[in-house]
Amino acid sequence: MLAFYASTHPSPQWQGFLTALAEEFESELDHAQLRQLMARIGQRFADAHPLGQCETIDDLATALNANWARLDWGFVRLADESDHLSLTHLCAPLAAFGPGADTWATAFLEGAYRRWLETLGADALTLKQVRAAGHTELEFRLAR
Repeated sequence: MLAFYASTHPSPQWQGFLTALAEEFESELDHAQLRQLMARIGQRFADAHPLGQCETIDDLATALNANWARLDWGFVRLADESDHLSLTHLCAPLAAFGPGADTWATAFLEGAYRRWLETLGADALTLKQVRAAGHTELEFRLAR
């Protein structure tokens, strides 16, 4: 992961802007509103970056990682557990929003994954974030 970060950290031209944007968001919206906003942004992102046809979990992982790789947004690992599908996203550049944003900025990924999974027919299931290790490792679960 360190090699990935070293080669793809957020561009300095965006760092100050994104930190200021996050500070403005935090001054105007509460935590729940921030998560809702970021989830909606994630949904719009997913709509703009469709996955295409995915028949298997391996197809899904390949399509998701192709999208993230094109944009230097880290990568995802999928694991088909007995009662849920685990999506673990690693190396997302969300740290660019600053240290206080790690509790709400991650909803961007949740919104994107939710939309992609809905478009593939998983709209009867629920996706939610279950674990975060800062911005470096985020786990989401898709289950009933």
